[in-house]
Amino acid sequence: MQAIILAAGMGKRLGELTKDSTKCMVKVAGVTLIERLLNQLEKFNLSRIVVVDGYQGKKLEDFINSLNIQTPIEYVENKVYDKTNNIYSLYLASNYLEKEDTLLFESDIIMEDSIIEQLINNPYDNLAVVAKYENWMDGTVLSIDSDLKIRQFYSSKEMDSTVLHKYYKTVNVYKFSKDFAKNMYVPFLATYCKILGKNEYYEQVLKVLTFIDNSGLKVLPLKDEKWYEIDDIQDLDIAESLFSKDSYHKIAGRYGGYWRYPKMLDYCYLVNPYFPNEKLVNELSASFHELLITYPSGKGINDLLASRYFEVKQEHIVLGNGAAELINELTKYIEGKVGIVRPTFEEYPNRLDKDRLVVYYTHEENDFRYTAQNLIDYFADKDIKNLIFINPDNPSGNYLNRQDTQKLVEWTEQAGIRLVIDESFIDFSTEKITYLNNDFIDRHKHVVIIKSISKSFGVPGLRLGVMASSDIELIEHIRHSSPIWNINSFAEYYMQIMLKYKKAYEQAMDRFRAERERFVKDLNSIGFLRVLPSEANYVLCQITKQFTSEQLCNLLLKEKNILIKDCKGKCEGEYIRLAIRDDKDNDKLIETLKHYAN
Repeated sequence: MQAIILAAGMGKRLGELTKDSTKCMVKVAGVTLIERLLNQLEKFNLSRIVVVDGYQGKKLEDFINSLNIQTPIEYVENKVYDKTNNIYSLYLASNYLEKEDTLLFESDIIMEDSIIEQLINNPYDNLAVVAKYENWMDGTVLSIDSDLKIRQFYSSKEMDSTVLHKYYKTVNVYKFSKDFAKNMYVPFLATYCKILGKNEYYEQVLKVLTFIDNSGLKVLPLKDEKWYEIDDIQDLDIAESLFSKDSYHKIAGRYGGYWRYPKMLDYCYLVNPYFPNEKLVNELSASFHELLITYPSGKGINDLLASRYFEVKQEHIVLGNGAAELINELTKYIEGKVGIVRPTFEEYPNRLDKDRLVVYYTHEENDFRYTAQNLIDYFADKDIKNLIFINPDNPSGNYLNRQDTQKLVEWTEQAGIRLVIDESFIDFSTEKITYLNNDFIDRHKHVVIIKSISKSFGVPGLRLGVMASSDIELIEHIRHSSPIWNINSFAEYYMQIMLKYKKAYEQAMDRFRAERERFVKDLNSIGFLRVLPSEANYVLCQITKQFTSEQLCNLLLKEKNILIKDCKGKCEGEYIRLAIRDDKDNDKLIETLKHYAN
């Protein structure tokens, strides 16, 4: 068996990275694509590796020849690489296809070794490696039947957007037998190039062959194996995160966008697993086109929508492009020293100069718990002008109940301290309270309430948050500091319809609280974890033996494609934070953790 690698293209979409060298010489995790692929193929005792080059071909050949590759390497030059596509590159190597069984690769693919192993060991002689289609993918797609035979190839124009689940994306890795190549593929390849031109893709020939019942071409569907096709710098960035030795930090450091990692289970970022419900999602989807092409209302109208839902006077509430936008503007506005609790949500202190921060540290021996009296005793002589606390706190899950919070409200009022209460997670608490109401806000002008709608309402992609206070000067400043269109039409429409789903939201929260209780009970059965109580949609867990937090985070991501939050740097000791997902996903995590505990 031999391998053919198509490497003639210019890789223009990678910009400066391919200005002086071909695409397959771009490095991923410190290793060029071509070097990685050649070293992978070296393990399989192939008779030869044929490289079809073109753009910067001499430089590529010199680089390959400098590597310690023992498998014989032969080169085919595509002299018109800038006027042709990969169909012509493969045609130039067609005499090799007729000599023996072949593995065919495009040089801009990075993949796990196991994919090549499966391809070689699979009993079928003619295979196309495919992956389940995801919305962000482009390129050649196909459908298959129950026998893993290819039914049909599709261009992007031919795809039916209502049944995207039926499609598979070609990984651009193939296995062709000598007989298939000689008797079917090469003759069609030659004819196609002659009649329809050289600026096409070789998959076009496969598309023709699918109409022949006895073509013998089947697919090898991938499951959780890692691979990526690198066409531009965004692809390169994602490939780096997948194949780097430090994958955990590269992926966690993206802070979202995880639809590009479709098989990954995210226990790091915090949303509601039971809301929005299907009916609400369908209502949003039904209006997608109109919302896409229509301007949103100005912020005055959107503040009215927030006022309506939360039953707060319009002059006391402002809607933001996520709570992060409101936090940023608030921290610009407030003056003087600011009291905070740590560990906590770092968005607030990150927006403030360090010399303005006065920090109350909670500690491991107290499970990072604190009360209103703890804060009062600590800050009483600190000359702070503002006090910020998250309730429940993040990552500890510590919660101040109504009575304790009222105690803090009264003390800060007497002391002339502005109190900022972030209640982004308060809807998850068993007490079922909120300070977003007219009575509380009217009575306590010194209090500012911030709430992220992303967290409890489960719509982080819409970027919504609210701030409320009867300090009109503050609210007006925040309102006028943001652009007139600070949220998009999708977010506005969500605010418009969400009142209809208030009952469904409350039911989702009841369901969540029951699942949290069950999940925490199961977590307590894991021998290397100590689980701290939480009133939020996450739990902080101490790793007591067997792993460090970093080791467990890396292990879960590498072996199980599960992302969790490493709290090293936030908490003293070895701690992780686990988001609470739905019962099915939580069961998978529990099963995985029990496996490592054995």
